Amino acid sequence: MTAHPLDSRPWLDSYADGVPAEIDRPTQTLPEMMAASVKAFARRPALDFFGAVTTYRELGEQIERAAEGLRRLGVVHGDRVALVLPNCPQHVIAFYATLRLGAIVVEHNPLYTPRELRHQFEDHGARVAIVWDKAADMIAGFPSDLRVEHIVSVDLTEAMPLSKRLALRLPLPQARSARAKLTARPEARHLLPWKKLVDHRRLSRRVPGPALGDTALLQYTSGTTGVPKGAILTHANLRANAMQGRAWVPGLVDGEETFYGVLPLFHAYGMTLCLTFAMSIGARLVLFPTFDLDLVTAAVRSAPPTFLPAVPPIYDALARAAGRGTIDLSTVRFAISGAMSLPVATVERWEEATGGILVEGYGMTESSPVALGNPMGRTRRPGTVGVPFPSTEIRVVDPADPTVDRPAGESGELLIRGPQVFQGYWGRAGDTADALLPDGWLRTGDIVEVSDDGFVTIVDRLKELIITGGFNVSPSEVEGVLEAHPDVAAAAVVGLPRPHGGEDVAAAVVLREGTVLDVDALRDFCRTRLTPYKVPRRITAVDELPRSLIGKVLRRQVRDRLLEER
Repeated sequence: MTAHPLDSRPWLDSYADGVPAEIDRPTQTLPEMMAASVKAFARRPALDFFGAVTTYRELGEQIERAAEGLRRLGVVHGDRVALVLPNCPQHVIAFYATLRLGAIVVEHNPLYTPRELRHQFEDHGARVAIVWDKAADMIAGFPSDLRVEHIVSVDLTEAMPLSKRLALRLPLPQARSARAKLTARPEARHLLPWKKLVDHRRLSRRVPGPALGDTALLQYTSGTTGVPKGAILTHANLRANAMQGRAWVPGLVDGEETFYGVLPLFHAYGMTLCLTFAMSIGARLVLFPTFDLDLVTAAVRSAPPTFLPAVPPIYDALARAAGRGTIDLSTVRFAISGAMSLPVATVERWEEATGGILVEGYGMTESSPVALGNPMGRTRRPGTVGVPFPSTEIRVVDPADPTVDRPAGESGELLIRGPQVFQGYWGRAGDTADALLPDGWLRTGDIVEVSDDGFVTIVDRLKELIITGGFNVSPSEVEGVLEAHPDVAAAAVVGLPRPHGGEDVAAAVVLREGTVLDVDALRDFCRTRLTPYKVPRRITAVDELPRSLIGKVLRRQVRDRLLEER
């Protein structure tokens, strides 16, 4: 292969002062990283949940106790442990306790439907699940062939101060009722409350931990095709990405930062920025089960944030609140946006409200997930996704033949190579070969343009995934649900752009003869089979769907038509 302009890494000249071209090779597994933070920042706040603070020393103690509890449930090196939890202290503890044993964390969205969760459980085969109590009944109802032998039920309110529980008026009676039902189920005889899992002595130091090359996490993603697959991420992958993130923001001070965990920890973006990166530098991680403007406003008064990873709609909502004078964001020095395009207007509004800096980054689950970012300084370029992270290479290739580089200045498919790139898909050799080239290059499925100095702009997607609220939605999955409705003969699902970034799920449906479109009924039908963000916000009836000569629905034409009819 001849030399290519990108081989010289022209983007290095745009790095912020102090950012290295390369990071050191990781030497710590994630449990070792956490142990180092526990030792260095023992008395510092690690977690803050509605004002209930856990120090690093206390967090380390609870991780070791939970690890012993998991060991007594039979969890050993290489086992999968499913986490079905919103953001809460128990999520952080369960994550690191699982890893301490050399077991593999499998993250799940706790708002998934039984159908969605069952597919993933069938794929990874976890025998132990640590579950939000409101989802435990669902997991306990899985058939016995899924072999979920132990379900640890987590009541989020137990991690809150009593005053907060009462003030929030959470549906405690319903939660208790759900637990009572679980107790009565024969298949739930191994239900265990979280309190009992951690009611043990610390794990013996003689129990070996994982190696750097061991799998740490299975993160499910639709990837570059529509079928959810478990991306295999090792300790080395995740530790490297945390190190890259730390190198990217040289202005951070270890042991003195406050991160806000408004991103879901079960998502790759929230996992790296909050579960690994924040913990690696001894930050105070303020956790929110979901983004709520009132909750964030209240938290700012007691624990002002200094670093905020989020998505454009959150930045927009917070900046507008700051403009109204209802929240003070002046302590936020650094903010990084991902998962969807970041409008320039949102950047301007945010930086005016905070005096800090907001930049856009880029990545995918298969890259742990962050691979590119705008520099944290004057060289940043709003409207682009920035430049490659330290120790990260990129190429722009012919989508039809990824061995052929596109000439400088021409658009093509983005390839990524670096220490954060995943090892493949769980149990899917064919999909792995499609996404991961033999020499370590990851096919992103995104069509990009790269400037002479290395800034990358996304111009299109080969894959037809819809990105809504930072989550990937497979059109084929939603289409399958719609076509299961007796009134629908055919369906095409596309993403329509939102004014402030991201997309809405929209559907065009061909109705069966003699039926009329009932949008509310179709949405209700979808809600029983899909998590809320996958349910189409717009459903339009059409006479027929545009198709290719071989009968494939031409989604781009569907999208163009729906845009015209807005």
